[in-house]
Amino acid sequence: MSLTMADVERFEAFRPRLEAIAYRLLGSASEAEDAVQETFLRWQAADVEHVVVPEAWLTKVMTNLCLNQLSSARVRRETYVGQWLPEPLLAGDPMLGPADTAEQRESVSYAILTLMERLSPNERAVYVLREAFDYPHREIAEILDITEAASQQIFHRAKKHIADGKARSEIDGAAARRIVEEFLAAATSGRTEPLVRLLAEDAIAVGDGGGKIPARARVVEGGLAVAKFMRGLFKPGTAKRAIVGGSADVYVTTANGGPAVVAVVDGRVVGVMCLEITAEGITAFRNQVNPDKLARATGRWAASDHGEPLLSAF
Repeated sequence: MSLTMADVERFEAFRPRLEAIAYRLLGSASEAEDAVQETFLRWQAADVEHVVVPEAWLTKVMTNLCLNQLSSARVRRETYVGQWLPEPLLAGDPMLGPADTAEQRESVSYAILTLMERLSPNERAVYVLREAFDYPHREIAEILDITEAASQQIFHRAKKHIADGKARSEIDGAAARRIVEEFLAAATSGRTEPLVRLLAEDAIAVGDGGGKIPARARVVEGGLAVAKFMRGLFKPGTAKRAIVGGSADVYVTTANGGPAVVAVVDGRVVGVMCLEITAEGITAFRNQVNPDKLARATGRWAASDHGEPLLSAF
């Protein structure tokens, strides 16, 4: 059936919310866009005159498309080259969605998106819909074709899984930025000791190159090991410049609501490093360098005012 202009406008008004839900469910902006576009095609083919609550209908269709995607993604990630990390979103990206509450901000943080990979598809859907978008369990049950009691149980189980892996306690944005700037100064000093002092003893470093950009296949663990790794990562070299296409300008910014370091070569984002910082120091570096997962960040970077680089590297 053909849609009226009002039907199209109603969908477009709801699209940002659908995209924000889909991104949290999939951890991929490109896959989220595909899921929302497929939802539109199904809206276009539906008898919309008999859809009582369009927003509920669209959320149900899109969520179930994402659940199918998550099930197939698990199989694909078994053969993924190296570590898999979510696609980062830079500050101001509309796909980050609502950020009015601590729960909404946390649900899109890079650390939590990474932790959500541990959840089953149903656990992830319930957690996202309840924690980030405050859907009542009655509506979640209707979306997922489960009982309200099952939705509540799944949510408590998912929340516990997330809580077990969360950072102890994060610090405020201004303090985090100062620590990131200190980290960059230490990382480019060529010395390990200043780096060690900034890191938690159990710090980790993870990189996702997707088999296209060199990245460690295993997680680097422990403050000293991570410090040595970071010192090497920021050491200039012709091989590194050849890989990224030149000398990178390095900026301190935010991605997914948290502190991040962005490396840019000729206007192209070649790396986004998200840092997890607590009162104990830097606990995690998650470095996205897979070019397939940086196209949206490059577009956002070109459209934003990001000031002067803190330094040039590589």
